[in-house]
Amino acid sequence: MIILGVILLVIGFLTGISILWTIGIILLILGAVLWILGAMGHAVAGRRHYW
Repeated sequence: MIILGVILLVIGFLTGISILWTIGIILLILGAVLWILGAMGHAVAGRRHYW
């Protein structure tokens, strides 16, 4: 998600398409938050295992 955000930021910057720039920023921030939460040991959108 972080890589996709960076790619969209670059494409949006080079082409001047502002919606790609906005989506890239959102994906970059969301990916960074999920990465930090995962690194802290929190289950992000985890599933219950019934066994």
